Amino acid sequence: MAKWLTTRNISIILIIIFITITFIFIIPISIPIIFALLTALLIDPIVRLTEKKFKWSRKTSVISVFIFILVILALFFYYAVTQLVGKIIHFTKVAPDYFNSLSGVWIDAQSKLFQFTSGMPKDVVTAIQKEFKNIFESIQESILGLLSYDKIMALMTEVPNFLVNLSVYIIVLFLFMLELPELKKMLFRHLTTSTAEKARFIIAKLNSAFFGFMKAQFIVSFIILGVAFVGLFLITPKYALIMSLTIWIIDLIPILGSVIVLAPWSLYQFISGDIATGTKLAILAAILLIIRSTIEPKVMGSQIGLSPLPTLIAMFLGLKLFGFLGLFIGPLAVILFTTAREAGIFKINFRI
Repeated sequence: MAKWLTTRNISIILIIIFITITFIFIIPISIPIIFALLTALLIDPIVRLTEKKFKWSRKTSVISVFIFILVILALFFYYAVTQLVGKIIHFTKVAPDYFNSLSGVWIDAQSKLFQFTSGMPKDVVTAIQKEFKNIFESIQESILGLLSYDKIMALMTEVPNFLVNLSVYIIVLFLFMLELPELKKMLFRHLTTSTAEKARFIIAKLNSAFFGFMKAQFIVSFIILGVAFVGLFLITPKYALIMSLTIWIIDLIPILGSVIVLAPWSLYQFISGDIATGTKLAILAAILLIIRSTIEPKVMGSQIGLSPLPTLIAMFLGLKLFGFLGLFIGPLAVILFTTAREAGIFKINFRI
């Protein structure tokens, strides 16, 4: 046997292989379970507070908090879905009129273009008209592409997968909420006193970072709420309050953001022929996106204990490696690395 092929080195190699396989194959398909665990950790203080306040058992407290959260989410999704379905039905009824209006806008634009280019050389006029036509056709193709049969069918085929993931998430969340104290005991049962202290230090830091992350999201979302309300009040006062609140709620979810609301709304206004309102909504969406991308790293860094530079780098690298989930994974990996170093699990102290 080679000198380097000791039992310790074999164990290290096996651990590295296991971690690699976990990150490449297991974690991507375990997203609902991971989110369920994170949610259970987030809700656990509420459960313990309910136990202490009402002197209930763990099971009763978990069931009560779980049902309360499900009712709140169900009411929110019911309102959102009914509003969305109502808007879709209304759009299908008035869509022919909107497309007729869009044709009128196109004819009017052509007329103004002919007036503007009158007196110019024929080649210049032809080139301008061709470019203008290409722009209009590209917009038309983009709209039709969004509403194409393939896109709609691809979206519909994802619905069963989403429902399965949602069901797994809800069931596993409830079980995690019930078994969280036992899982903690099971974890610490296999640790020495020294390692247990380090593990408690890391868990406390991660809990603090997680709550700091949530606090940062709320702070940034309130800034988004204020800017969105002012912008919408100037653009469309009638819907300013309700739509700014909708943007605020959706913006709490980093994966979605305010653009999910404003981009379709702006496109809807363009299709209906209201170019001015559509342009204003698109500008507002860009402003909110810039605000979030510039303020979020600074606020998040101050709340989770990282400076803005490593926070921004971690979020960017996480986004490139893991997609939208990398916005969570990147800063979390940096926090875990820093916390493990502070706990003395490993030391980086060298000079070159």
